[in-house]
Order: sequence, then structure tokens, then C-alpha cells
Amino acid sequence: MEKRNVISDTTSDTKTAATRPGTKRLLEYAEDGDTVVVWRIDRPGRALIDVLNTVNGLQQTGVKVQSISDGIDPSTKNGRMMLGMLATLAEYERELIVERVNAGIAVARAASTRFGRPVSDPVLIAEKLELARTTRSAGKTAAAAALLVGRSRATLYRHQAQKTPAEN
Repeated sequence: MEKRNVISDTTSDTKTAATRPGTKRLLEYAEDGDTVVVWRIDRPGRALIDVLNTVNGLQQTGVKVQSISDGIDPSTKNGRMMLGMLATLAEYERELIVERVNAGIAVARAASTRFGRPVSDPVLIAEKLELARTTRSAGKTAAAAALLVGRSRATLYRHQAQKTPAEN
């Protein structure tokens, strides 16, 4: 009987393949004689060296690697050449994306675009804090007071802590 298991990695960052949760599970699970099927041969990593290390590590433990979309077999000399080229192109593509994102951020900053959460209106915050304080003094819980003013309990506490002791 053939064992089948689907392991996926949805991490989208610069972590090496071996530190990603899905890849860790794969490396622990795969054993001699298994075949690891990937969508594209450059998917086992983000950088050339990472892809090569992952594929070579699997092959050294007797695990065959097979690519669905590009039909590359890294156990052949042509497959290894294509693996290297596609992994290099994937690394290049990733660097271009990072470069474009950083350029976009720089243009937005130059245009005075504000990043992050919008600034809250201090008058509205003061009104909500007063309503929460009144609710609390009427015997309601902090959670109930926070719910009444449309905030979480933690946000309510944070706003209360930001006020000076004289204001509390």
C-alpha cells in the first residue's frame, strides 16, 4: 500500500527552508524510497543555496524529488542544471520583488503617506474613557465597559494608563 501525505508551507518570508514548519515536518517524515512531489522545482526555498541544499539533502537520504509543473528530475545531470537555473531565477525574482516593494514604500513616504493604524481622535477617546469609567463605577466589569465603548479590555486599560494620574 502506498503512503500519501500532503505537507504544505505557507510561510512567505526569508526563513531558510529547514526552519519552516512544513519543511521541518517533511524532512522528519520523508524516508529512503519516498518521492517528494513539488509544484515547481524552485519552491523548496527562496534562495539558490536553500533550494539546492533542500533538494540535495532529500536526495542524500534516498528521497526522490519530482516536480509537477516543470517536469525536472534533479537526479539527472540535465535536471540538476535546470534546478540550478530555475533556483537562480527564483532568487532573482524574489530580490526584484523586494526591491520594488521598497521603492514603493520610499515613494509613499516621500509623498507623506502615513503607515500604520490611523491616529485616534483624543476627544473621542476621552469621551469613551469617561463612559467606561462611569460604567465601571456602576459595578460593571472592565470587559463590559470595554464592550460598551467598542474597544477591547486591553485597549481600555492601555488608554487609561496613558492618562496622567491627575486625569484618572
